[in-house]
Amino acid sequence: MTIALICDVLGEANNGTVIATMNLIEHLKSRGHRVLVVSPDGTKAGIPDYFVAPTMSFGPLIDRAVQKNGVALAKPDKAMLRSVIEQADIVHLEMPFALARCAVKLARELNKPVTSSFHCQAENFTAHIGAMNSALVNHLVYKNFYRAVFSQCNAIHYPTDFIRQLFYQHTRCQVPAYVISNGVSDAFFSPAPKGETREKFTIVCTGRYSPEKAQAVLIRAVAGSKYRDNIELVLAGDGPLKGTLQRLARRKKVACECRFFPRQELIQALHSADLYVHTALMEIEAIACMEAIAAGLVAVICDSERSATRFFAVDERTLFRPNDPRDLRRKIEYFYENRDALQTYRERYAARSLSFGQQECMEQMEHMLLATAKSGRGDQPCGLKTKNMR
Repeated sequence: MTIALICDVLGEANNGTVIATMNLIEHLKSRGHRVLVVSPDGTKAGIPDYFVAPTMSFGPLIDRAVQKNGVALAKPDKAMLRSVIEQADIVHLEMPFALARCAVKLARELNKPVTSSFHCQAENFTAHIGAMNSALVNHLVYKNFYRAVFSQCNAIHYPTDFIRQLFYQHTRCQVPAYVISNGVSDAFFSPAPKGETREKFTIVCTGRYSPEKAQAVLIRAVAGSKYRDNIELVLAGDGPLKGTLQRLARRKKVACECRFFPRQELIQALHSADLYVHTALMEIEAIACMEAIAAGLVAVICDSERSATRFFAVDERTLFRPNDPRDLRRKIEYFYENRDALQTYRERYAARSLSFGQQECMEQMEHMLLATAKSGRGDQPCGLKTKNMR
């Protein structure tokens, strides 16, 4: 089967969406499918079956803001898209932006079935325009996503049932749904090497340095702890708030390392840590948290109603109130003081990690594409049946 993968954002693997996309590409190719990838990733120029779209320009100020976020947004090249889609048996969209919007119209015109992954919460967009907490603006963004892209698909992939239900609440979307985790690479399940520890009690938090990830609450929590001088933070990631977080840590006298970790280095950092804290206020599926759990860490998670990650927590001791550094400090200090309990919680989390296997998740994604290509033409109306593949 030939699959056209349309990626408005693709580049360095510094966020969950890019990682999930690259994993899907690798899996489909390993199963003998041809994957035609359209994206703005200039590093793929000249590689067979990769097609580099031009990038959007919104003017100098906005362009600088986009670049700070470490992404490039694709600008539709209609002729390129048409030539790619004409070769495909099915079209799969990764983001509901300009490239996907053009592609879904062409796919309809060419009678090609279309699937799409739901990788973008409204807040992932509105956080960058100062409207993250506006219920009305977020609602309008979801409605726009639905009208422009998802309503025209034959099937939608949701990484969690949480986001499927949330999208339905905003749009009453009736497109067939497949709930499939993006999964965690087998590399994170490898046993930790013996003797690889740090001098201080080490806490890792992985995620982009952006407003919705809320890493500042962790710095403030450690700053208020009586064990501050014996705690080291590792904020693994990159993004526009890097300097802000570094300045806050210096001001609060918190030992804090902020940098992007390649996968193998990230695995080593997780293996040498004592605790993982997930601070994000909204998340469709926190691959970063899943990776930490798979690597054997206990996760203390933000109990935000706008995040699916809270469902990973094993009990109240592993949840903290959103934007509440005092509550988070109490949870950290409990595990600092009770190392035996930390080991017990590791075992409880290990049982949960068994459902994170990437191979099974990718096989389910492949099944969705095959089933949709077989049963759905681009001109057919979308059905009503929901398929839970988890």
